[in-house]
Amino acid sequence: MAAAQEVLVPELPEVELTKRRLEQELAGRRVAEVVTRAPKLRLPIPGELATILPGRIIRGVARRGKYLLFDCETGWLIVHLGMTGFLRFLSPPSPPGKHDHLDLVFDDGSVLRFHDPRKFGIVAWTPDDPLAHPLLAGIGPEPLTAAFDGDYLFHVSRSRRVAVKQLLMDSATVAGVGNIYANEALFRAAIRPDRPAATLTLHECGRLAHTVRAVLEDSLRQGSTYRVAEDSVAYHPLEFAVYGRGKGDCTRCGGTLEEIRLGNRSTVFCPRCQE
Repeated sequence: MAAAQEVLVPELPEVELTKRRLEQELAGRRVAEVVTRAPKLRLPIPGELATILPGRIIRGVARRGKYLLFDCETGWLIVHLGMTGFLRFLSPPSPPGKHDHLDLVFDDGSVLRFHDPRKFGIVAWTPDDPLAHPLLAGIGPEPLTAAFDGDYLFHVSRSRRVAVKQLLMDSATVAGVGNIYANEALFRAAIRPDRPAATLTLHECGRLAHTVRAVLEDSLRQGSTYRVAEDSVAYHPLEFAVYGRGKGDCTRCGGTLEEIRLGNRSTVFCPRCQE
């Protein structure tokens, strides 16, 4: 795949794959110690974690949008990977590196380590319902559920003059649809990414809701969009129809793809196939 000229960030499939992996690795483990090496990422790391978490068992891992939610018995640890962050379970652990900012050390000596070179991730804590936390309360429906369908998308787009791609990437509209998968879904739905959202018909909204779900499900099935190496993470080694292929040939009609910027994000589409 041709590399796009921007940072590849974890999107919903990558976060979901992380959730599934960590749920298998962490469920039932008891925290013995919390080691914080940076006081602040995008937001300050709660200092009380060092006293709250030791002795608590990780009962499970959930996901809301691009946030990971760790059930810690007496509350929830909320983690967002940011632009360059990833979580790695280490048993036995290796010495921490420059960008290893947080360790959850378990009573068997294994470690869950948060690595984030750009420090744009988030670590938060709540003793209450995590879905009511300010970070999550305004997030829209999950795109892999029945709540996100053509009727819903048609309803929320009626008064919106913003480009339809930007509407899809608004977490208040739908949870976790990032740049890569918005590009791909719009291509599959044959809809120009820069069209005003309010111009979409009910039929087009149904088609788009379907392709959003399909492209995410395809990524999850293939599973190879997320690979963690010893000290780095690789996203999106798959071939895409449009993302990262600006000025390339359209896989559908053979014409030349165009690349524009929408919301300061790379946006690739086929001017012949997408209307």
